Amino acid sequence: MKRLQRRTKRNTAVSATSTNTPAFSERVSRYQNVLATRWQGLPPRDQLALGILSMFLLLFIGGYGGYSVHQAASDSKSNYQEQVADYFWLRAQAGNIDSNTSSAGSAVNGKADMPPANRISALLNNAGITEAQVVAAGDSIQLSFTHPSQAVVSAALGKLEQQGWQFTQLSMQQDITNKSIQVQATVTS
Repeated sequence: MKRLQRRTKRNTAVSATSTNTPAFSERVSRYQNVLATRWQGLPPRDQLALGILSMFLLLFIGGYGGYSVHQAASDSKSNYQEQVADYFWLRAQAGNIDSNTSSAGSAVNGKADMPPANRISALLNNAGITEAQVVAAGDSIQLSFTHPSQAVVSAALGKLEQQGWQFTQLSMQQDITNKSIQVQATVTS
């Protein structure tokens, strides 16, 4: 019985203290009242000094915060632009990577390596240049073709250089009537 009485006394004591605690808004209003009375108690010169100091701190914190947000945004933008540039560079190199792996795969599989003239002919066909004349002449290879697109021609010649072919002679002329580009070149490995 005494145990129950102790428990009930303890429960009533806890409930009495919980009802006497002020709410958060009451505490905030009390704090504001204390600050307002202290502010009113200050001389006008001190009020002016505190006001100017408060404005300076607000401007400094706001300015620094804005600057740091701006700096983080510009860093993020430059990182994004670098990643996009890297992505497009890798995409542009995909043709080179695929052709390198296919030629490496044929050597690994034990297949006979294609003659250099056939490799150049296949590379030009993959680049979009059909009907190219490719002839082996000793250590060098002579090639001749005509294509209407300058972009395709320069891409094909770039792929030849990337595959390790060096141009010893290169002649490019544009036909006046149909604007096609005539290429005659000699390459060595």
